[in-house]
Amino acid sequence: MSNAYLLDIIIISLATALLSFVAPKIKLPAVVGAILAGLIIGPSFLGLLKETVFISEIAQIGVIFLMFTAGIETDIAAMKKVGKAGFAIASLGVLAPIILGGWVAYLFNDSVQDAAMLQNVFVGVVLTATSVSITVQTLRELGKLNTDVGNAILVAAVIDDVLGLICITVVSSLVNKTVSVPVVLLKIVAFFALAAVTGKLAQMLFNKMGKWLDRRTINGPFLMVHVLCFCFGMAYVAETYFGVADIIGAFLAGLVLRTTPLANIIDRYIQPVSVVFLNPIFFANIGLTINLHYISPTLLYLSLALVAVAVVSKLIGCGLGAKLCGFSFKKSVQVGCGMICRGEVGLIAANKGMELGLMPSNFMPAVVVVVCATAIITPILLKIVMPDTATDMSVHDVAKWTSNGFRKLPGVLPRAIAVRAFHVHSKL
Repeated sequence: MSNAYLLDIIIISLATALLSFVAPKIKLPAVVGAILAGLIIGPSFLGLLKETVFISEIAQIGVIFLMFTAGIETDIAAMKKVGKAGFAIASLGVLAPIILGGWVAYLFNDSVQDAAMLQNVFVGVVLTATSVSITVQTLRELGKLNTDVGNAILVAAVIDDVLGLICITVVSSLVNKTVSVPVVLLKIVAFFALAAVTGKLAQMLFNKMGKWLDRRTINGPFLMVHVLCFCFGMAYVAETYFGVADIIGAFLAGLVLRTTPLANIIDRYIQPVSVVFLNPIFFANIGLTINLHYISPTLLYLSLALVAVAVVSKLIGCGLGAKLCGFSFKKSVQVGCGMICRGEVGLIAANKGMELGLMPSNFMPAVVVVVCATAIITPILLKIVMPDTATDMSVHDVAKWTSNGFRKLPGVLPRAIAVRAFHVHSKL
């Protein structure tokens, strides 16, 4: 068995650490530095690495951890306050990309007339899918995750995922008679019903665990086995059996554990692994998927048009939804910027569309460009429209935060080793 993957991890870790450190120096979010690191070491420039199955799977675990920790850190009471706003934001944020994306597809699509109309609509539908993972990391860096804007974005992103899935199913059912819209809707409702029941049972389990485990001498591995099984189980069941994105399952798992007395301890166990190891691989993998050598003039124009639509449609749709629900103009713009990023849901939908003949073949590379470009644009725009109040969760300074957390985590590492390992000269 080859151990080349170890060298891949070393290269990614060093590159993301360096660029994540440099990015804030030039007024860019650290997450942009990690994505650019993947772009530089990838096939577009140095060619040191390319996307592999191993890296992709580790990256997927990274995004699951990211959304899980976002759930743990989310103020549930604050989320409830922006529930109605989240629905309005998501609804208009789905409608605008369908209209504008379909219009751009109409301009570039040279398919026969009978197929073109459905294809154009489907391209617009693909652009509806918001990926909130990068937004979450950026908001965390800016100290804005647990605010009214941050909570509105999180709620809207969950609803957006469901609405986007429904739209994709409806369009697909027009050409694939095996797809049943009522069945898909029923599965979505069933998942959230199951999540509510499972969440209640898990809440009871972890509450009891918190009572009989002395948190001063808590057995970390025993606790985290149950936590990880719950997180991965929710993610697996969501996507495998109900067709809902796995990151939604992970986010809901985090929300459940947020209500338990062990929430802070769980977060402190998860964060070091997530921030130092998994997150950099996830963000770097975005850059690794890009190969700028294969972009032709026509593809470039199409990609630029779709990127522009991806940005403008969410700014207008989600921003207008936030404004109609009482947000100020400034906060409405912030919400719109936070919803711009696209992700793996769009790529999965595009691949499905290719199989059904709903996605023109020349559009697929442009969709990949949209996903990667919005991953870079979103944190930059958020940095511009939001004042920077906290940067304590970037990769290069996680050390101090982590070492402080070890004071409450006996059994993970001896304190002296923790201090040396993270090079923090502070009194524990």
